[in-house]
Amino acid sequence: MIDQTDSVVAVDEEERRGPRVVVGIDFSPGARAALLFALHDAARRGVPVEAVSAYRPPDYWMDFYAVASYQPDEVREAALDRLRTFVAGVVPDGPRPPPQVHLRAVMGTAADVLTLESHDADLLVVGSRGHGGFTSMLLGSVSMQCAQHASCPVTVVHSPEGRHQRLHLRRSRQGEQVG
Repeated sequence: MIDQTDSVVAVDEEERRGPRVVVGIDFSPGARAALLFALHDAARRGVPVEAVSAYRPPDYWMDFYAVASYQPDEVREAALDRLRTFVAGVVPDGPRPPPQVHLRAVMGTAADVLTLESHDADLLVVGSRGHGGFTSMLLGSVSMQCAQHASCPVTVVHSPEGRHQRLHLRRSRQGEQVG
């Protein structure tokens, strides 16, 4: 049996090219469903998974007095730690043996980072909905941008939680119209 911690590794900027399945992680239920899909697809293809999380500097980075306290390496490491914890919680529910998973935390907006990461990838996998405010929409802004601009095939995965939420919204709206 393969130890899950051996299959999850952080990767340098230059080591990420070649056949792989890239998956966007925003720590939402949709990201969990997307990661599970990516793990199964990568195992079928015999390629690694590249789990990518976009992060932004803290809100205070524009404050003149706080600029000196901003430590980019610490922010990146914190993002990688959060990503590592999330992935380690999902890998046990994936295929056996799991494919190798490379972790990448990149500063930038999610859509831009994932579009860039899609270069030379076999597949980009994203969740249909993240943390955006328009919960009744089938696709969020990041998944829409990736579907339109990625340079590889894109799979948009709907999470069971998102489906239940949309059904609940639809039923509550139908009840308002009837009453």
